[in-house]
Amino acid sequence: MGEFYDELETRSEDAREAAIAAALPGLIANAMKASGIAAHLNGVEAAQITDRAALAKLPVLRKSDLGVAQKSAPPFGGLTTKPAHAFAHIFQSPGPIYEPGDVTHDWWRLGRFAHAAGVGRDDIVQNCFGYHLTPAGMMFESAARAVGAAVLPAGTGQTELQVRAAADIGTTTYAGTPDYLRIILEKADEMGVKLALTKATVSGGALFPSLRQTYADRGIGCLQCYATADLGNIAYESAAMEGMIVDEGVIVEIVRPGTGDPVAPGEVGEVVVTTLNPDYPLIRFATGDLSAVMQGVSSCGRSNMRIKGWMGRADQTTKIKGMFVRPEQVADFVATHPQVQKARVIASRNGEMDVMTVQIETDAREPAEFDAGIRAALKMKGVIELVAPGALPNDGKVIDDQRNYD
Repeated sequence: MGEFYDELETRSEDAREAAIAAALPGLIANAMKASGIAAHLNGVEAAQITDRAALAKLPVLRKSDLGVAQKSAPPFGGLTTKPAHAFAHIFQSPGPIYEPGDVTHDWWRLGRFAHAAGVGRDDIVQNCFGYHLTPAGMMFESAARAVGAAVLPAGTGQTELQVRAAADIGTTTYAGTPDYLRIILEKADEMGVKLALTKATVSGGALFPSLRQTYADRGIGCLQCYATADLGNIAYESAAMEGMIVDEGVIVEIVRPGTGDPVAPGEVGEVVVTTLNPDYPLIRFATGDLSAVMQGVSSCGRSNMRIKGWMGRADQTTKIKGMFVRPEQVADFVATHPQVQKARVIASRNGEMDVMTVQIETDAREPAEFDAGIRAALKMKGVIELVAPGALPNDGKVIDDQRNYD
């Protein structure tokens, strides 16, 4: 392969949007052949979904929806376009949630990430993701196969054996969670064994800058991707390390938590992904993760949208005064008050009592005019603070629980 995995990575924005517009109607129609998706998109005219704006009007599908659907129609909830026995693998994630998997070329689309990380035919990948029940091991094995690398299917644990195998085989690339590589390296130091690792492809945990630097100091370039069992690859780093580049096989939106409404570019919100995998199409699937769109494109030459990576969880539901307060309720309050641009609920304590403060971005001057709306949406009275438009932090928080439980 050349510098890029394929020509899709360097398309112009116009070419990418034109391809999306041309593909969406047929892909949505194909997705609706799956009974679960058809029920979710009841009444949708596939022919009318021709751009991102039309896509953004479709309902959001959540992990909880998958669980409910799978209980009524096991194992996949009617969300696949072929029966369970037609897949190569069936995986189980916590919940339990069941996911299909296949062995057709780069089914989870992680090959693009492996290529961006410099993995290729001269490499041996020590795959330290689990191969049992959950799909991460097979996802990264599929990525290695897509770029022609050999794989040592190491899985997790047995660190001393991992070190011995890495040394004997000459593995050049680590695949696994960000922190386990450090454990392998420290064990190798303890054993007096020199390893040939020069590359690390990681996911499934936080890659702190200090940890990345630790690997760099040992001559190991470490890049990360953002992938899930349901969606496959969503975004990935390149050697430029300027945010995470959205994969060419998905459409990513950043929406206000608790809603399906896209936020302004640069604003933190929940990651919603449409993957039009013909076997397992998920339309506007809410990941529950927070991120934000980055302006411009990567200096590496890949031209797709970039996101900042994982910035926390969007599900900020908390209990105040014995009542659950959810992001959806805050969104309902904002939606019913045109003069409100943004709102944030802060949970705090005064002595032994919960206090709910609602900060509202608005040009209005009288807090009392929002009192009835707060009570209607949040089912309780709160302290109302009016702040200037743009004053609330851009961190994706709709509910900020500041109570100390120690």
